[in-house]
Amino acid sequence: MSSKKTQKKFAFGPRRGYYVEINKENSSGVSDEWIRMFDDYDMLYRSLCGILYNFVPKSGHPGGSISSGRIVEGLLFSTMSYRIGDPECRENDLLSYAAGHKAMGLYAMWAMRNEVCRLSRPELLPGPDRQLRLEDMLGFRRNPTQETPLFRKFEAKPLDGHPTPLTPFVKLSTGASGVGVPTSFGLAFGAMDTYGKNAPFVHVLEGEGGMTPGRVSEALAAAATAQMWNIMMHVDWNQASIDSNRVCRDGETPGEYVQWNPVDFCYLHDWNVILVEDGKDIEQVLSAQKYAMQHVNGQPTAIVYRTVKGWQYGIEGRKSHGAGHDFCSGEFCQTLDPTEARFGMEFPRFCGDKTPANIEACYWDHLMVIRSMLEKNEEIPAFFGKRLAEADRRLVKLGRARREGAPDISRVYAPSVTPEAIPDSCRYEPGSQQTLRGALGQALNHLNHLSGGAFLAAAADLLGSTSIDVTGKGFPGGYFNAVSNPGARMLSIGGICEDAIGGIMAGISAFGSHIGAGSSYGAFIAALSHITARLHGIGQQAKHEYNGEPYNPWIIVCAHAGLKTGEDGPTHADPQALQLLQENFPRGVMITLTPWDPQELYPTVVAALRKRPALVAPFVTRPNEKIFDRAALGLPPATASIKGVYALRKGDRAKKPYHGTLVLQESGVTNTFVEEVLPRIDKAGYNMNIFYVSSAELFDLLPEDEQRAIFPEAFALEAMGITGFTLPTMLRWIASAEGRRRTLHAFGKGHYLGSGQAHKVLEEAGLHGDGQWEAVKAYAEMMAKK
Repeated sequence: MSSKKTQKKFAFGPRRGYYVEINKENSSGVSDEWIRMFDDYDMLYRSLCGILYNFVPKSGHPGGSISSGRIVEGLLFSTMSYRIGDPECRENDLLSYAAGHKAMGLYAMWAMRNEVCRLSRPELLPGPDRQLRLEDMLGFRRNPTQETPLFRKFEAKPLDGHPTPLTPFVKLSTGASGVGVPTSFGLAFGAMDTYGKNAPFVHVLEGEGGMTPGRVSEALAAAATAQMWNIMMHVDWNQASIDSNRVCRDGETPGEYVQWNPVDFCYLHDWNVILVEDGKDIEQVLSAQKYAMQHVNGQPTAIVYRTVKGWQYGIEGRKSHGAGHDFCSGEFCQTLDPTEARFGMEFPRFCGDKTPANIEACYWDHLMVIRSMLEKNEEIPAFFGKRLAEADRRLVKLGRARREGAPDISRVYAPSVTPEAIPDSCRYEPGSQQTLRGALGQALNHLNHLSGGAFLAAAADLLGSTSIDVTGKGFPGGYFNAVSNPGARMLSIGGICEDAIGGIMAGISAFGSHIGAGSSYGAFIAALSHITARLHGIGQQAKHEYNGEPYNPWIIVCAHAGLKTGEDGPTHADPQALQLLQENFPRGVMITLTPWDPQELYPTVVAALRKRPALVAPFVTRPNEKIFDRAALGLPPATASIKGVYALRKGDRAKKPYHGTLVLQESGVTNTFVEEVLPRIDKAGYNMNIFYVSSAELFDLLPEDEQRAIFPEAFALEAMGITGFTLPTMLRWIASAEGRRRTLHAFGKGHYLGSGQAHKVLEEAGLHGDGQWEAVKAYAEMMAKK
C-alpha cells in the first residue's frame, strides 16, 4: 500500500501583526515643497557624509550612513515627538542607532539638524554642551588628546567611531555584533513601564546585515510576545554587508548569508511589517512612517525600506560599507559636483603638504561651505526649523507623564537603605537551610517592593530554577505584557536566550527608571552577556562624562555557579565564569559578588548598588546551604562581607610559631572549609590569618589605607589560596610563586572535572575537607619553620 505525498506551499499561521506595502502608486499627501526641501537637505547630508570620510580617511562607514538618510530625516522632521532643546527629556521619542556603524550618519544628521535650528529657531536649541555642531565634526573619530589647532580652538567634541551617550540624544553604546537591537528594545521596555499607555516611542535603526546575529531574532521574539507597541524598527535593506552584496534572499535569488529577508523575518515574529518599495523616495518614506503611527495596534512595527548602499556616492554596495574615495581625489570631488551645481558654490581643493593642520584647515573650509549653502538658502533652515518646533508642540500636546504607580528606583539608593539594615525577609536562623540563589531572590524582592516594582527580571527558561522569579513575588504573576499584563515583573525573552536577555536588561537599566536583572547558569550568561556588558559599561561611563549622572546598574545573575552544580557535569558546573568578569573592567564599572553564606547576600547586594556600578554580577549556587551560627564559630557578622575581603580568623605575625595566611573564595569550598577544616585548624592551634573574598571590586573601592589595613601586601607575599574558581582569580591575593603552587583550585589536577554530587566533584578536585586539610597542614608546617 502506498500513499502519494504532495508538496504544498507553506503559509504562516495567524498573526496579530499586519502587512502593508508602500509604493509610488499608493503614497500621497506629501507636497512638492516638502519633497523639494527634503531633497535639498538630503543632498547636503550626503555631501557631509562624504566630507567626513574624506578628512578622516580609511575610517567610517559612508555607504549605510547615506542609504539610511531619508529614513532618519523623516523621523526627525516629521514623525517623532521630541524637544531638541532638552536631549535628556524622558518624555521624548527616542531614535536609537542599533546600526552603530552608521555613526558617521548620526553625527552628520545631528550637525545638520543643529545648523538648521541655529539659523532659523535658535531659541529652541539647548546650551552648547548639549548640542552637536558642525564644529564638532572636527572631532569625528578623534581622541580627546587630539592637538590640531581647530579641534582645540572650537572645543570640538571627540566623536567615537560607534555611538556612545557622549553624544546628545544617544542613550546607548551600540555597533557590536547585533547588541544594539536588544538594548534599544530594552529602552522601550523601560519607557513602557514608566509611562504606560502614553509611552514614548523608541525608533530603532538597523540594516539587514545587523539583523543576522542570533540575539536579534531573540529580541524580535521578546518584543512581539510582550506586545511592545512602542517599538518601531526601521530597516535599511540595501542587501550589502562588508563581504556580500546579497545578504538575504531576494525574490527567487537565494541570499549568501540567510534565506529570509527582513519582511519575512519580522512577520515571522508577529510584527507589523510595512514594506517601502523605494527608500530613496521621501514621499514613500513619509507615507510609511505616517501609516505606522496611525495604525498602532498592540504589536511592534517594522518598516522595511529598499535602499541602495552608497547611493550617489560613486561607490555602491558592499564596497561603500567601510571604505570610500581616496583623500581629495577626483572621484571624491565628483561626489560634490551635484551639490555645487544645485547651490552655486564650490568646495575648496586641497593643496600644500598633507600635515594634520593643513588637512584640518581644508576640512574646516568644506564644513563652512555647507554652512554657507544653508545660510544663503534661508528657506531650507526655515522649513526644517518649523518642523522641529512642530515636534516640540506634538510632545507638549501628548502630555506624557509617569503612569500612576510607576516605579521609583531612587528609593533603592535612599540613605536609609543600608547593608546593615537587613530586613526580616533576608535574615536566616542558624541551623536552617537556604540557597544562595534564594537569598538573592529575596534580597531583590525586598528592593523591588521598596521601589514600587523597579526591578524587571528574566531568565533563560530558568526562572524558578535560579530563583530569580522570587524578585517578582507579590506582583502580578505571569510574564510582562504591555497590553494584557503590564504589572508583571517577569519578562519572557525568547526562551533560552542569554544574549537577548543581556541586551534587553541593559537597555532597561539604561533608560533610567529600573534595574534589569537577567539570570542563567554562570557558565553561560557570563560569557554570552560579555559583549553587552562591555558596551553597557562604555555607555554608562560616557553618560556620566556627558551629564554627571551616576551609572545605572544592570544585574547579571551568574546562577548555579561553580562546582556544586556537579550533577550537570563540566559543561554546566563551570569554574571559569568569574575569570571573565572579576577585575576585568575599569574600576567602578563592574562589581562581582562571591558570597559563601546566604546571610551575606542582602548586605553585599545593597553595598554594591550603593556604589552605583554599571554592572553587578552575583555568583550564586544551586544547592541548599547550612546557615552557620557565625558568632558561635567566632566568625564576624555577615555584614563584614561588604568590605569585599574580611578575616575569618586573625593571626599574630609577631608570635611564634606563625602559620601564615589563607585566602578563600567561592561558596562550595568555603562551606566545606568552615564545617570540616576550620575546626581542625582551631584544634591544632594554628596562628593563622584566614581571609574570605566576597567581592574583589568592593575591596578595590575602599580607600587604599583601609585596603592595606585589612589585607597588607605582606599577607599576599606569603599566602596560599583555596578557591572553587580558577587560579587567575586568586593572583591578586596570592603573590608568591610558592603560594600559587600550593593554592587549591578547580583545575589543580590539570583537567575538567567529571559529573556527580557536589561533594564528589570537590573530592575529585582535591577541594573536599580532607584535601583542604592536608594542603593547609603542609603549608602551615612549612610556614612555622621559617
